[in-house]
Amino acid sequence: SHLYEMLEGQVAVLSSDLLSTEGALKVLNALKISKLFRKDQYSYLLYPNKELPLFRNKNTIDNKALESSELIRKLIQNNDNSVVTKDISEGLHFNGNFKNADDLRSALDQLDEKQYGKLIVSDREIVLDIFEAIFDHKSFTGRSGTFFGYEGLGSIYWHMVSKLQLAVLECCQKAISDNEAESTIEKLLKHYYEINAGIGLHKSPEIYGAFPTDPYSHTPANKGAQQPGMTGQVKEDIISRFGELGVTIEKGILGFIPNMLRREEFIESEDQFHYYDVNQEKKSILLSPNSLCFSFCQVPIVYHISTIEYIEIKKKDHNTTRQNSGQLDFETSKEIFSRSGLIEHVVVHINGSTLK
Repeated sequence: SHLYEMLEGQVAVLSSDLLSTEGALKVLNALKISKLFRKDQYSYLLYPNKELPLFRNKNTIDNKALESSELIRKLIQNNDNSVVTKDISEGLHFNGNFKNADDLRSALDQLDEKQYGKLIVSDREIVLDIFEAIFDHKSFTGRSGTFFGYEGLGSIYWHMVSKLQLAVLECCQKAISDNEAESTIEKLLKHYYEINAGIGLHKSPEIYGAFPTDPYSHTPANKGAQQPGMTGQVKEDIISRFGELGVTIEKGILGFIPNMLRREEFIESEDQFHYYDVNQEKKSILLSPNSLCFSFCQVPIVYHISTIEYIEIKKKDHNTTRQNSGQLDFETSKEIFSRSGLIEHVVVHINGSTLK
């Protein structure tokens, strides 16, 4: 049988590389209109929210189930409470000491053969099926499907949302490398940046329910972000950010191919980029308009919008070398990876028409 929708299932299939680009887009379109989408946070629940039965309605054997088992009826007739019991309102329940179906099997095995004879064998699977229909143990997915807080019902589990973001980033990169239609790529990118916008960093404290730059585990229904602490979410967010920036490493060679980056991220006026170099010395770089800067292995990488694509490598000895592709050479990459201090910074000139 099928379980209910699960965000990790969508993430798994999107990240599996089994879907075509159109297939991935269909999943994302369906996800956006599914019970997993939580509009108030513009993000996705781990599992759909649901109404749990009240305590007095749990573990109740209905009349239809009762009619299906002659063994249960005979147990009631004999006032035998080893398997089922009646409450003061004539409600029928399985023995409250049963933890699982194995406990039920054990109780059935211990029934008096003289009293119940062949019914113990003939009704065994019927009784077990009734037990499973009531408790549905096979569908138990943990606290997120049964609790109200702490990643429970109606909760967004932020680590899984970041896994979703990373999976969609992979789909976007695959579509771009496969030269899919520009309109299809744009639709995928829209999903990616919508998911990105739903993550706490981009929200106001009023909506997020906490400082947006602080990491939190989850956001329950009708509450702000809960359970502070550094979670695995940070890993996916860093990987996704480097993916947005177009940082690649292939066969030990560092490259910069920002085919998902948005023009709005580039500064419009001069600004200083402050950083600590590999020797832990505080330094700064003056950035010109239409630039963006980040560090990689403590080496500043400056993106600058240009009409010609090339890379300048500024070295500590004040020499500058040039690469006419989107990748560095092997030796320069090795110097950056090893944090040798020989590379002062790198300027990547990118064609503005490639920005989103």
